[in-house]
Amino acid sequence: MPEAFIYDAVRTPRGRGKPDGALHEVSSLALATTALEALKSRSNLDSGVVDDVILGCVDAVGEAGGDIARAAAINADYGTSVPGIQINRFCASGLDAINMAAGQIMAGQHDLVVGGGVESMSRVGIGAAGGAWPMDPDIALKSYFMPQGVSADLIATKYGFSRDEVDAYAVESQKRAKAAWDDGRFKDSIVPVKDINGITILDRDEHMRPETTMQSLGALKASFVQMGEMGGFDAVAIQAHPEVEEINHVHHAGNSSGIVDGAAAVLLGTREAGDRIGRKPRARIRAFANIGSDPALMLTGPVDVTKKVLKRAGMEIGDLDLIEINEAFASVVLRFQQAFDLDLAKVNVNGGAIAMGHPLGATGAMITGTVLDELERSGKSTALITLCIGAGMGTATIIERV
Repeated sequence: MPEAFIYDAVRTPRGRGKPDGALHEVSSLALATTALEALKSRSNLDSGVVDDVILGCVDAVGEAGGDIARAAAINADYGTSVPGIQINRFCASGLDAINMAAGQIMAGQHDLVVGGGVESMSRVGIGAAGGAWPMDPDIALKSYFMPQGVSADLIATKYGFSRDEVDAYAVESQKRAKAAWDDGRFKDSIVPVKDINGITILDRDEHMRPETTMQSLGALKASFVQMGEMGGFDAVAIQAHPEVEEINHVHHAGNSSGIVDGAAAVLLGTREAGDRIGRKPRARIRAFANIGSDPALMLTGPVDVTKKVLKRAGMEIGDLDLIEINEAFASVVLRFQQAFDLDLAKVNVNGGAIAMGHPLGATGAMITGTVLDELERSGKSTALITLCIGAGMGTATIIERV
């Protein structure tokens, strides 16, 4: 079976997902095009050598709808022979795009594929695509639907994470992100977003708040009390997990992932394809997996899928040098740490979505590039990338530096 190698990974900076964010005037198409153009130019790709472009996009409606992957491939001058497909597995879409690209290569059907993602959360609002899960009572009741913030608070309550603990994790994420930027750890992968005149709009993650302290976070009110208590979702959480008598609401904007805009792209291929384009492989895809998990807890999928992917790879958790887990909420990472008795020194070493933001469909591809850069910088070998997913799922990938 052919192996799938990673040859390059790029991303835009993350812009604040608000009308006054730096990337608000940049369309979803332009964001995706920026990432694809950079990947093309950095590898000096001929227009027709790519077999497919797979992009994650969660709210693929309006300007982001209609198969944005194909539109972006054409717009980035990949040539008319290069197809594109948009996929959606909620927050793991960008990582699943990479995994699907790797699967096509491992199956021997494609030689060179781009996997990535895009999300403009300031222009196409979160939840804009709608869907049966939150709207149709049949599935909402069966899946114990509740807003993700309430599920994050349910996790904190069930597994014993206090407000101080989730806030302390958030402060650490901000510190690590600032240190990574100050040390230039992202400079080789960041592609500045420019306007039509070539003037740089944004070249640095905009959401970061490096001045964050325990005191400043302590002044914030928990965000999900009203929808939990007044909206009835606390009762749903307790019905799903009756061992919990009362929900302790601990999450707020400062210890949850930031709403941002951004795009990312990763170039994968066979070893022979890399030889043809004159690129050396940076890492190989060792294993990947998806899993369904408790839909009420919703965000504990990374624990379940990590067990599955480690078994598939014939590895133990201690064999991993680095772990990149999306910081959807602080309790997600703390539960992962608790489940595997991990030292946080090798988890999200350059900060995460609490500090830099979570552009839904792009995040999985972004953090793949981040951890690959860190493997090379630190001289380490193996890393896990994993994300929690709405409706209770998890996706994970293990990469090994070449």
